[in-house]
Amino acid sequence: MNTKYYGYLENEELDETFYIRKGQVIAGYTIGILLLDVWYPLLPGNVVNASTYRYPVRHKMIPGASQARVHGGDPTLLDDIIKAGRELEMDGVRAIVGACGYLAHFQTEAAAAFNVPTYLSSMVQVPFIKAGLKPDEKIGVLCADGHSITPELLKKVGVADPGICVVKGLGEMPEFSAILKSDCGHFDNKKLCQEVVSGAVQLVRENQDIGAILLECSDMPPYAAAVQRAVNLPVFDFITMINWVHNSVAQKPYYGYV
Repeated sequence: MNTKYYGYLENEELDETFYIRKGQVIAGYTIGILLLDVWYPLLPGNVVNASTYRYPVRHKMIPGASQARVHGGDPTLLDDIIKAGRELEMDGVRAIVGACGYLAHFQTEAAAAFNVPTYLSSMVQVPFIKAGLKPDEKIGVLCADGHSITPELLKKVGVADPGICVVKGLGEMPEFSAILKSDCGHFDNKKLCQEVVSGAVQLVRENQDIGAILLECSDMPPYAAAVQRAVNLPVFDFITMINWVHNSVAQKPYYGYV
């Protein structure tokens, strides 16, 4: 029996027969989000703030998923990622995403393990972004930890040529370090915004061939609009990816005049 239902329920369709898998006790979530164990403010725009979305999302923390283990791609974390993802599947989600760009370390294995489309990292957008740029243009990647954006990580998200990315990490900045260390429970939002914007401006100033910006970190989308105003370039982030995935699994019919 196929328990997936991709339709959009209209009033005239109430007489259909519907099915649900045994053990599923909730419904209506298109996106399931795997998240880390962190301690700092989660503002609107953040991947793990539910008010970021115009549709319901289902969050699930990966047990033991510290910043250090995820950024380093600790292979012993994979079993817990798969367990958490399968719990989201049981909740009825139509797609699974992550809440840290460095979950790219586990992208290949997770996509193979789950029965719904899986995009754990904002970095999966790199090939798509590059396809729309001029041949000599690059992607400026503003990230939490520049050292962890390795050729191996990029390969996991389909990037054969690491040279198309120009990477800048913000982990050593005074306010952003609160996010990277995740050990103090607070940050000055104005200063943090300034650090993210300044990092993007410096990245573009030093690399005139950048044609677009990708914000790797799940905590950076609240500042995407400010970054775009400062650099006048297309800006991609976790939310551009998640909205794209949602739209693909939650198509609605069009109505209007012809």
